[in-house]
Amino acid sequence: MTIGGWVQIALFGVIVILVTRPLGGYMTRVFAGERTFLSPVLRPVERAVYWCCGVDEKEEQHWLTYAVALLFFSVAGFVTLYALQRLQWYLPFNPQGQTGVAPDLAFNTSVSFVTNTNWQAYSGETTMSYLTQMAGLTVHNFVSAGTGIALALALIRGFVRREAKTIGNFWVDLTRATLYILIPISVVGALVLVWQGVPQNLGAYIDATTLEGAKQTIAQGPTASQEIIKELGTNGGGFFNANSAHPYENPNALTNLIELLAIFAIGAALTNVLGRMVNDERQGWAIFAAMGLLFLVGVTIAYWSEAHGNPAMATFNVDSAPSVLQAGGNMEGKEVRFAPALSALWATVTTDTSCGAVNSMHDSYLPIGGAVPMVNMQLGEVIFGGVGSGLYGILAFAIVAMFVAGLMVGRTPEYLGKKLEAKEVKMTILALLSLPLSILGWTALAAVLPAGLAGIANGGPHGFSEILYAYTEGTGNNGSAFAGLSANTMFYNLTIAGAMLIGRFIFVIPLLAVAGSLAQKKLLAPSAGTFPTNRPLFVGLLMGVILIMGGLTYFPAVSLGPAVEQVAMNQGKLFPAP
Repeated sequence: MTIGGWVQIALFGVIVILVTRPLGGYMTRVFAGERTFLSPVLRPVERAVYWCCGVDEKEEQHWLTYAVALLFFSVAGFVTLYALQRLQWYLPFNPQGQTGVAPDLAFNTSVSFVTNTNWQAYSGETTMSYLTQMAGLTVHNFVSAGTGIALALALIRGFVRREAKTIGNFWVDLTRATLYILIPISVVGALVLVWQGVPQNLGAYIDATTLEGAKQTIAQGPTASQEIIKELGTNGGGFFNANSAHPYENPNALTNLIELLAIFAIGAALTNVLGRMVNDERQGWAIFAAMGLLFLVGVTIAYWSEAHGNPAMATFNVDSAPSVLQAGGNMEGKEVRFAPALSALWATVTTDTSCGAVNSMHDSYLPIGGAVPMVNMQLGEVIFGGVGSGLYGILAFAIVAMFVAGLMVGRTPEYLGKKLEAKEVKMTILALLSLPLSILGWTALAAVLPAGLAGIANGGPHGFSEILYAYTEGTGNNGSAFAGLSANTMFYNLTIAGAMLIGRFIFVIPLLAVAGSLAQKKLLAPSAGTFPTNRPLFVGLLMGVILIMGGLTYFPAVSLGPAVEQVAMNQGKLFPAP
């Protein structure tokens, strides 16, 4: 590890902290329907959207109606995206003549982008037309992210409202999230990326001749517009197969910083939205502190691991120490322009959230370094998390933490002025248990069936890690990969799609029920026996619950993968290919 690497990581952290409160304040005003500096331009557009869709912005919805609206919108998005992929051969903006996508892959991709996972079992530049990229994938980058934000707001309103039967209007929340937040930031961000060299065109691919005389095809396309929203909306689906390691998606250190900040920005700001809406910003900063400390632990471990060279290379007298001539450390699968520090930072950030974009290949990380992204997702991706999903995920853990605290002191648990009774705790536990059931269940199935084993590229524990990672990212709606797994098969396309559906809808529907139940309750005034949830003690309790639940659930599986591989690597043992 180097001073320069830590300075870059610290700079990123400081900027995230500085951005959180201003963006949180702006978002709070947007969702309260208050006037903002963009209102003169966007308010008429917002009204026009409601008129076209027949939406009354003043009419609010019961939690069940809110959930039905979410499901119907998702089904409509799935159907249109599936049709777009299957019919792209007959549609315009297809200069490379891409054929229709295979049925199982189109199904997997449609589920992926509807659930904000953006897992890609294909190479974007050789599979999707420009129209599919723009009207299909990029559009879903916006609306699936907006859906996540809407769901977070619904849960916050459950804590804020008193004896209410409604938790907001899904269509209004989705419209405002997309129109006032995602689109304006994306327009500015895309222009900055174009300035830095990211392509934005509709031209055909370019055939070039290299200095050696070989032929090379250089892909083109509307890249910048998809790149910024894939980060801002924590989507992660790359325009190119190499994702943000591709120089056309992420040319230099400045674009790398901008894209990293975009990944964390909204998730961090939503903690401030929570504090403002409950009239106590310290509540939001307590959640932010728990997220921030868990992030710091993860990036430290990942950077420490990748800053060390691979012990297997030491037998060949390879110099892996940092110097003025090289970054040092484990450079396999990494871009020289990013080196271990920025690679480890990106791997941690993208799996703390549900982004899944990569600027290095996680499959090439050393075992402990590769375990960090995996564990980040297994903890529920609540370390800032996806846009919206991170906040409603960590609020679920907060409910469990307060239930534990209530058991310890022998009184009814409360959080943010609401009593947490049997219904809320049961629904929260149901949501949280759906994640390990999906991750471990699908992994067990793939690890014993020939169709699952056929996809792994490595033997031993690393092959198991590839399978475990695939279902972890699918259930976590993340989309990154241990790319050694050949996942574009009927088996993996269908089972990972199942994991993505569980991770999105089976997780969130119970939490909407929690929001509806909480909204109907009275708001209790703090008393001498109230556990303070804006203090360091709560931060420690919340972190402890997250780590203990994650450890008890996933430790055996992680032990069979990265832990065993690390021990074997230290002993110089290699595992044969399967």
